[in-house]
Parts: sequence; structure tokens; C-alpha cells
Amino acid sequence: MSPAGYNAAATMRRIAFINQKGGVGKTTATVNLGAALARAGRRVVLVDLDPQANLSLHLGAELSAADPSVYGVLLGHEGLGEALRATSTPGLSAVCSHIDLSGAEMELAGALGREGLLRDAIDAWEAEGAVADYLLIDCPPSLGLLSINGLVAVREAFIPMQTEFFALQGMSKLLEVIRLLQRRLNPELAVTGILPSLYDSRLRLAREVLAEIRNYFPDLVFRASIGTNVKLAEAPGHGKTIFEYDPASRGARDFLRLAGEVLEREAETVEPPLPVEGMPPTASERTRPGEP
Repeated sequence: MSPAGYNAAATMRRIAFINQKGGVGKTTATVNLGAALARAGRRVVLVDLDPQANLSLHLGAELSAADPSVYGVLLGHEGLGEALRATSTPGLSAVCSHIDLSGAEMELAGALGREGLLRDAIDAWEAEGAVADYLLIDCPPSLGLLSINGLVAVREAFIPMQTEFFALQGMSKLLEVIRLLQRRLNPELAVTGILPSLYDSRLRLAREVLAEIRNYFPDLVFRASIGTNVKLAEAPGHGKTIFEYDPASRGARDFLRLAGEVLEREAETVEPPLPVEGMPPTASERTRPGEP
């Protein structure tokens, strides 16, 4: 797996975590990968682009309507730097969300260049001299204007996928949208990682689905997978990353392995964006894992 269209040693890596299916561990992955990278000495910014504000709550941040947030950034009320908040993890900061963001798609429907508002804000922040190694965006579980803003603002997309039968079924639409954005709005965009999540190696079906995902996307699936872990599920309720809540847990070990893979790419050479080809088959074209 190679990074697309940039030299990671010289440029902030912008990565969107995207999956229109909810409950696949997307927010958990964004928070804890960000924390793992910060623990490795990288400067990391998280952006909560979901009106449910799950990433913000995971970090223990609860905003009032008057607080700077990603909503104000999109509407131009404040710059990205003004909305940044420090977290309890050194090197990790966040642009948090608020329920007001739920109305942003309607408010921005007629805005000029509405698909690139977040990109413009990030570009302006970088032009002001801001420095970070990673910017990770937690997109909402939809393919609406907010998610499109997230995908237009980045160069890479990571797709968390649950290891269950229906995991591949929603990929066709997601990859179709990413291909369209590559052509029309963001030629640098590439899917550079597929993250198996909520993986239970004890289940035969989970093992078969993981093998199937690796078969369809052999160059994109991370070697590390995120297993089901009760500590990962408990940490958000305490407003902590897994490393603060239980650094000895399996979940913490999984994210350290994932961070190691992500860091490996920093030394890789510049390559053109990977084409989003090879759609997974539809339900009528494939059988369930384990069936002939």
C-alpha cells in the first residue's frame, strides 16, 4: 500500500475515515489511531465532521453552541486554528463538533464551492504557518455534503470495514462516489487503506470474510486488524482514548500495530493516486462465505 500523490516526509498527511455504514468502528479508529501516532511523537489533528459528535465525546469534549467548532469553520465564522482544542494526549488536538452541524448541509446547499469549504479552511490554516504531521477526519456515516467535504479535503481515505457478510455490499456505492470525486473535485484522492474492524478471530465467518476482503483488495487491507474488545467499547464513555483507559488491553495493542503500519508509509516514494477499480461483486454475483 502506497501513499498517493505526496511525500509524507514533507507534507501533512490528510486522511478521511469514511464508511456510509454506521457501527463499523470508524470513530474508534480515528481517535485511537490519532492517539497512537501522537504517542509516537507525531503532531496530530482530529476533525469531527459528524453531527453526532461521537469523536468529540470520545475525547471528553462537550461544546456549547457558542464554542468554536467545525460548524463555525464550515460557515466561515472562524478559522480552523481558532477551533482547535488541546486534548489530554500530548501532540493530539481536535476540531470538535456540535449538534448544530446537523443543519449545515441545508445551510450550505446554495454556497459557492460548498464541496470544498473544509479543504479551503485547512489550506488557509496551513498557509498561516500551522504545522502538523497528520490530519484525520472522522466523516459521518453517510455520503452527503459533509462526507464529500471530508473527502475533498484529503489525499487519502481509510475505510474501516466490519468483518461480517454484508461488509462488501456497501463498498460499490462508496467506491463509485470516491471515483467520481477523483475525476471532478479531487484528483489527489486515493483509497490507501482498508481497516478490518470488530474482528473476532474465534468466529469462522469473521475469518472467511477477512480472507475475502483481502482477496478483493490485496494491496489495500492493513495487516493489522482491530479486534472486538470491551475496553475499546468502554473508553468513549469515560472520555478517554484506549491508551488512557487501558494501555495494556488488546485494543491498545491493535492500534499500536496499526500506527506502525501507517508510519511505515512516511518513507515511501511518491506515486500517483491508486485507481478505484475492481468493484466488489453484488449480492447476486457472489455467494456467502463458506457456500459453494
